[in-house]
Amino acid sequence: MSTSESSVNVAANFLRPIVEADLQSGKHSSIVTRFPPEPNGYLHIGHAKSICLNFGLAKEFGGVCHLRFDDTNPAKEEQEYIDAIKDDVRWLGFQWDGEVRYASDYFEQLYQWAVYLVEQGKAYVCDLSPEQAREYRGSLTEPGKNSPFRERSVSENLDLLTRMRAGEFPDGARALRAKIDMASPNMNLRDPILYRIRHAHHHQTGDQWCIYPSYDFTHGQSDAIEKITHSICTLEFEDHRPLYEWFLEQLPVPAKPRQYEFARLNLNYTVTSKRKLKQLVDDNHVSGWDDPRMSTISGFRRRGYTPASIRNFCDMIGVNRAGGIVDLSMLEFCIREDLDNNASRAMCVLKPLKVVITNYPEEQEQILQLPRHPKREMGVRELPFAREIYIDANDYDENPPKGYKRLVPGGEVRLRGSYVIRADQAIRDAEGHIVELHCSYDPETLGKNPEGRKVKGVIHWVPAAQSVECEVRLYDRLFKTANPDKDEDGETSDSFLDNINPESLQVLKGCRAEPSLLQAQVGEGFQFEREGYFCLDSVDSKPGALVFNRTVTLRDSWGKA
Repeated sequence: MSTSESSVNVAANFLRPIVEADLQSGKHSSIVTRFPPEPNGYLHIGHAKSICLNFGLAKEFGGVCHLRFDDTNPAKEEQEYIDAIKDDVRWLGFQWDGEVRYASDYFEQLYQWAVYLVEQGKAYVCDLSPEQAREYRGSLTEPGKNSPFRERSVSENLDLLTRMRAGEFPDGARALRAKIDMASPNMNLRDPILYRIRHAHHHQTGDQWCIYPSYDFTHGQSDAIEKITHSICTLEFEDHRPLYEWFLEQLPVPAKPRQYEFARLNLNYTVTSKRKLKQLVDDNHVSGWDDPRMSTISGFRRRGYTPASIRNFCDMIGVNRAGGIVDLSMLEFCIREDLDNNASRAMCVLKPLKVVITNYPEEQEQILQLPRHPKREMGVRELPFAREIYIDANDYDENPPKGYKRLVPGGEVRLRGSYVIRADQAIRDAEGHIVELHCSYDPETLGKNPEGRKVKGVIHWVPAAQSVECEVRLYDRLFKTANPDKDEDGETSDSFLDNINPESLQVLKGCRAEPSLLQAQVGEGFQFEREGYFCLDSVDSKPGALVFNRTVTLRDSWGKA
């Protein structure tokens, strides 16, 4: 556990006392939860809440959690998504019980249960087209009406279902539907679809099937097969619960799990719709699903977020049924707290300006030792000090604003972990731009203040000869408004794409990093002193061509805007 993880205030979780009571009463001897993603995209921050909830409850109460892919729509599913989801769960610090499970593992059993419903007169093959079926379904204010095929005989339905499975009919020609109540006020109970015809290759079962079960028919029965005790999902499935329970009551299932719903995570300045995330990728608004501006878990990982920071965030927001929108600043607070406690310090100059220390011997080099962390025992890093160094161009100003505590003509400043220097002369190019500073240093100020005067400012620096040239990417929020689906006046926008923040990525080339950063590892966080928290990019960074991503700024600049 990281230092930051132990200091987080854990918010209420309404499911915890439910699980505790079920165990104390003997209703369950142990709990079994599951995380059931559909493999049709990468996981986002909302899924992280569900992962932490399901795996966390199982761990807290000595139970187990399954990872099960609800893979009932092969047209939109890919092995790439399956692999990415497994990586995300592991990265967050969790391990599922046993082998990875797939709803497709149960396709034969599900089909046999469909046959059972037909035999019981509780399911029928319907020939209505999708458009006609929508028309017959009615609306929230008008009841539906029975399909003209609803009263087919059991034998005819069994024959047609067998032929559907055999591939005799084209896509969409027929569907198997449950026979419940077309006048039900709950739209989900109006003869829902159990099977659709889809001649599609499946990533797990190949071409074995050409009919695929619906999510609603698959989900509860898969829970029952796995003997899930607490089937936890988001509130949009609350209206599906009567159907979930109807199937369990009608079928000879080995267990009857209970469904519980919680409020999904809505995070401002982000989108978490898989459709919208996919559109961002497909339309090249971002570099991929793992673009560090994306709300995907892989995007946060590449940006430098830690598993602990995301787990802490999920603990802070709690689990309830009330919903609401969570401020992205809460997530940024969690990563700042984690990295402030655990990230090694380093110096990187983003806009290099060469400084020549004119009174320092030309051939001399001094190895300084700077702590890797100011408050923790993390060792030291070595930094050469020589006649030529780089500072940031923003740290010298000939006409400084009020309160400026950096270099000015004739003024002094301390170099972090080093000496006090004075700006003596600015060297300009033909256009009048400052290209070099000539300074002098006070050799008596290493590790102590100068005699008889006070130096207020401290700036970062790197040695010119030994520093490492690198690229730095300054990432910010992908959207410029808190609700990307609305414009700045709060009106519904035609497209969330209109709210993309044009300043969400700035690429700085020719930056100079201290030599210790040559040892940086992927996944390792650093505080670049006075600049923010950064990490080595896991995709584009290569030996000799380092790329660093800004994880988060040192302070919340958005909250003060």
